[in-house]
Amino acid sequence: MAEERIAQRLYADFHMEDPLLSERFEETLDDLLAACPVARSRDGSGYYVINRHEDVRRCARDWRTFSSADGWMLNAPEGSIPILPEDSDPPYHNTWRHVLNPYFSRDNVTGLEDFARACAVELIEAMVPRGECEFIADYAAILPGRILFERILPVPVEDLPLLFRDVDISSFGPVDERGPAFGRVHAYLDAFLRSRSEQPPKGDLIDLIVAGVDKDGAPCPWEDKVYIILDVVFGGLATTTHVMSGAIHHLATHPETRVALRADPGLIDAVVEETIRLYPPVVAAARTVRAATEVAGVALKPGDRVALNFAAAGRDPEACDQPGKFDPRRGQIVHTTFGVGPHRCLGEHLARLEIKVTVEEFLRRIPVFRLAPGTMPTYESGQLRTMKNLYLRW
Repeated sequence: MAEERIAQRLYADFHMEDPLLSERFEETLDDLLAACPVARSRDGSGYYVINRHEDVRRCARDWRTFSSADGWMLNAPEGSIPILPEDSDPPYHNTWRHVLNPYFSRDNVTGLEDFARACAVELIEAMVPRGECEFIADYAAILPGRILFERILPVPVEDLPLLFRDVDISSFGPVDERGPAFGRVHAYLDAFLRSRSEQPPKGDLIDLIVAGVDKDGAPCPWEDKVYIILDVVFGGLATTTHVMSGAIHHLATHPETRVALRADPGLIDAVVEETIRLYPPVVAAARTVRAATEVAGVALKPGDRVALNFAAAGRDPEACDQPGKFDPRRGQIVHTTFGVGPHRCLGEHLARLEIKVTVEEFLRRIPVFRLAPGTMPTYESGQLRTMKNLYLRW
C-alpha cells in the first residue's frame, strides 16, 4: 500500500520541488493520476495542481478563465523577469505569435534539417573514437543552441556556453542564485537587442522583434521586446536538451527499440513522440483563475493560482493505454508535453527535428551503446525537469 500511494503526502501539501518528483518522477505522477486529480499546495501563497489529461486540456484552452498574464512561475520571487508571449493573454499574445510563428513553422523547420543533421554528425563524430561520452555536455547542451543561434535567432554562437550555463542555473540552481542568473541572461539580451537596433536591418527575426508590435493601440515598450527574445532563448536552451537525452537514455537501456528502429526506420516519428510524451521537460505551468469555476469537483475562485501538470496528463491511462510503456507501435500518441491552446509550444517542430536527427545519426554511427558501468542519470525537477548527466560507453 505504501508503494501504491507513494505521493500521498503531496495530495494536500504539494511542493513542486519535493524530492519525490526528482527521484521517483513517474511513480509520483502515476499516483497523483490514480488518486488525486487536483492536489493542494500550501507552498508560498498556495496553489492547486491539476493532473488529469481531460482537465489539463480544458483549462489550458480556456485562457479567459485560466490566465497566463501573472506568469508561468509559481510563487515567483519579487522582481522576477517575465517572458513574452508566454506571460500574456490574447490578443497581445497572439499578436506576437503572429510575428514569431513563421520562423518556427513546420515548413521553415523542415528547411533546417540538413544543417541540423550536419551539426549532429559533427558532434557525434568527435565522440566516436573515445568510446564514451557524457552526452549532456558533449552533445545535448550544444545542439539546440547552435541550431537556434546559427539559423533562427542570430545571437553570437560563441556566447552559447555562457547563456546555457545561466539558463540552467536560473531553472535548476540554488534558489537564491536563480534570479541573478536569469538577470544576467536578460541583461545580455537587452544589450544585444540594443546593439542590433542601432545597425542596418538584416532581414531576420531580430529585426522583427526590434520593430515590435502594437499594444493597446500604441507601440509596445522596449522591455517587451527584450522579454520576447528572452522567451525564445530560454525555451530553446532549457527544454529540448532533456528530451534528446531521454531518447538516448531509452535507447541505451532498451536495445529492443534500437533493433526495431534498424528494422523499420519508419518508426522514427513515433519514437520521437513517445520520447516527448515520457520525457517532458516542462512539468507544469502556472495560471491564475479569473472566474469562479470547478475542476474535478474542486471549487476554484478568482485569484487562485493553479499548476497545469502537463507531465502527468501525458501519462493518464484515460488518454493513453499502458501509459508507462514506451511503445512506438501504439498508433496515435496523445500527450500534452507541448502544451495546449494558445500557449502551445512555439518550438515544437524544431524540438521534433532535433530529437529525430539525434536518434538517427547517433544510431548510424554508434549502433550499440550502453550506460557506463556504475552510472545512472541524475535529474533535477521543479516546474521544469532536466537530466543532469548521462554517461555512455560503446
